[in-house]
Amino acid sequence: MSHIAASGAPDSGEHGSPAVDTVGQPGSRYPRGTVILVGLAAVVVAAAGISAISQILAPVLLTLILTICANPVRTWLQKRGVPQGLATGSVILVVFALLAGFVYTLVIAFAQFVSMLPNYSSQFTAMGASIGSWLESIGIGAEQVQQAAAGFNPANILNFFSGLLGSVFGITAGLVIVLTMLILMSADAAYTPTLMRQLSERQPYFVAALGEYTSNVRRYMVVTTVLGVAQGVLNALALWIMGVPAALLWGILAFLCSFIPNIGYFFAIIPPIVFGYLVGGWPTVIAVVVVYGVINAVVQSIIQPRVVGNAVSLSQTITFFSVLFWAVVIGPIGAILAIPLTLMVRLFLIDSDPKARWLRLAIGDTTETRVIMKTEVARAKQVRLDTRATRKNEKLSSEAGPPRSEG
Repeated sequence: MSHIAASGAPDSGEHGSPAVDTVGQPGSRYPRGTVILVGLAAVVVAAAGISAISQILAPVLLTLILTICANPVRTWLQKRGVPQGLATGSVILVVFALLAGFVYTLVIAFAQFVSMLPNYSSQFTAMGASIGSWLESIGIGAEQVQQAAAGFNPANILNFFSGLLGSVFGITAGLVIVLTMLILMSADAAYTPTLMRQLSERQPYFVAALGEYTSNVRRYMVVTTVLGVAQGVLNALALWIMGVPAALLWGILAFLCSFIPNIGYFFAIIPPIVFGYLVGGWPTVIAVVVVYGVINAVVQSIIQPRVVGNAVSLSQTITFFSVLFWAVVIGPIGAILAIPLTLMVRLFLIDSDPKARWLRLAIGDTTETRVIMKTEVARAKQVRLDTRATRKNEKLSSEAGPPRSEG
């Protein structure tokens, strides 16, 4: 295979023509198919390795995102004269206190849910039997019917939510990792400005892409957190007014699911629908669907896109796939951090490489595309109007007939 000589001209073959690889691309070392297959194999191996250490990697990645979001506060304190150590310590304590408070609230809400769940045991059994009878009526096998009915057993429901929440030991270990990494990352962040100046001399594109990444992730996470809190509070209040049990827990679930694009809404609404049906029947179910639908539409479809703007720049397909991918590889935290993690992959593979930045168009950076489409739509509309006006004039001319001659 040929290679590019130091002078920039390609080596010639025996007959003086540039050497060409098997896919006909001058200067390429390997066939394109080989490169794609090797790249896919590398993705599979990397995903398997990440999944193998997901128990420690997930809290580390969560801490990294928290540090990115909190770093401007530390910088702001230092500019106001607060000593570096005190500013860093203050931010660490505030972030960890908020995180610990959220976990404590989640545990309290889950404890309330566990205590009230046995009160609905008979209703869950009746619901499972009713659904089993309906499945049998449409021809579903007896084994599948039994499995579906068993899903409404309160013990199985409790095990399901316990698996999502994790054990007390797992939560404690995760908080220890988060606290430790938060201290270390915040301390290392003090060197970031100097490091960026050093790197900008050798890797200016990477530094620019890294700055864009941190800014976009910070905007996305802060906006999503604020709107998620509002969404969770509104949902919890509405459920409490309607008398749906465990309203606080479902409000927290709505807050967490607000970080999961496309499918988070469906995960958040299912438990309130089930318990709303148990306490109020179909009227409560309809009320829950309407309230959740209105709040989700206003927050995630109207407010969030306008505030976040072009910070994400990922297509809906890539966004949905990233949620599935990171949820499988890392777990629930991966689904919550799917957007920041996908943007991180884009940072290293696309944004920091000038030759690969054109791929942003293919994965969802439609800023320029929308402008072009808007211009094309306006032009097509004008063409239609002109055509319609021309046909109307021709019709009027034909109806008037030939011009009369004088005399």
